[in-house]
Amino acid sequence: MRKRVAFAVELLNQAGKGLIAMPLLLIQPVWTFIALLLFFAYWCVVMLFLSVTGKPIQYNNTINGEMHVEYQEGELISYFWWYHVIGLIWIAEFILACQQFVIGACVADWYFTRDKKSFSSPILRNIGYLIRYHFGSVAFGSFIITLVKIPRAILMYMQSKMKGSESELVRFMLKCLSCCLWCLEKFLKFLNANAYTVIAIEGKHFCFSAKRAFMILVSNALRVAAINCVGDFVLFLGKLGVAGLTALSGILILEVSN
Repeated sequence: MRKRVAFAVELLNQAGKGLIAMPLLLIQPVWTFIALLLFFAYWCVVMLFLSVTGKPIQYNNTINGEMHVEYQEGELISYFWWYHVIGLIWIAEFILACQQFVIGACVADWYFTRDKKSFSSPILRNIGYLIRYHFGSVAFGSFIITLVKIPRAILMYMQSKMKGSESELVRFMLKCLSCCLWCLEKFLKFLNANAYTVIAIEGKHFCFSAKRAFMILVSNALRVAAINCVGDFVLFLGKLGVAGLTALSGILILEVSN
């Protein structure tokens, strides 16, 4: 176990060196957030157009004589609503998957480069590599996550609608199904993140890369567990340090202002 922990520490050390060589990777989540924000704004605009799409029907108010107009949705519009909601989940997962692929490809380029002194940031090159060769693999991986998210969202909607009216057995079954789907979603996200790295390294399609990533994870299960434990502990220390520095800075600012 001590060797596995030492291996995890060395892996985190190499990850730190990779970030030093590619500091622009720290900005990558910012671009992803901007892309998600723009897409969500577009989604809201389309949703507004869909909400006023249909056959207008006028109603006269007999009390004050005012006229009201309501839009009666047709059957085709209801299908568009489902299409729009599924598109929201799929495209959001697709944008996040693109970020995972680009980060994995950049780290793989840095790791397998022998002359690291002449290494230059490969972010733009890997974005072009993604667009040219692996858009379909990333879209397929994000679609698999979407197929799990939709039933889970439906179950959560059913739970909220049936709250207080369902029996204990139905409530237990819905919670068990939601928990199983949540676990499956987390597992698929973890597997997809590793599959995108295999795609970046070997250039294969998604199914082959997911199978290879799964076999690698299973054959190195103890190492993966050690890496996750050490990584979670380091992240906890980092969060604790950020919170402590923020609190200390606030106290110092208050003392200076008083």
